[in-house]
Amino acid sequence: MTGMRKTLKATLSEARAQVEAALKEEGFGILTEIDVAATLKAKLGLERPPYLILGACNPHLAARALEALPEIGLLLPCNVVLREAEEGVEVLVQDPGEMFRVLPEATQRALAPVAEEARARLSRALARL
Repeated sequence: MTGMRKTLKATLSEARAQVEAALKEEGFGILTEIDVAATLKAKLGLERPPYLILGACNPHLAARALEALPEIGLLLPCNVVLREAEEGVEVLVQDPGEMFRVLPEATQRALAPVAEEARARLSRALARL
């Protein structure tokens, strides 16, 4: 799996607050949240360590991507995973450029500036943690 990652010495709620603040500084907000551990517990009775998937979105970048390719919504928003690990909370950030590799080459080129800017902003947010 490709993506960017960092482990924080924090509780899950502390890490989430730090992640949201860092993303906000780069123009991202959280549109969705999936509590995977709670869902697996409720639906299947499975016990899992905390695992959250946050759907992060920068509206300006999303608008540019949608203008270039309306069906890009299939690859939005940018996922950020927070999962409990032995060393703390692992933060994993989806690399937009890697996600766009599933698209035809010409489309990738057209969206490259958006993907590059999104990656730079997400990288800076991760570096702040």
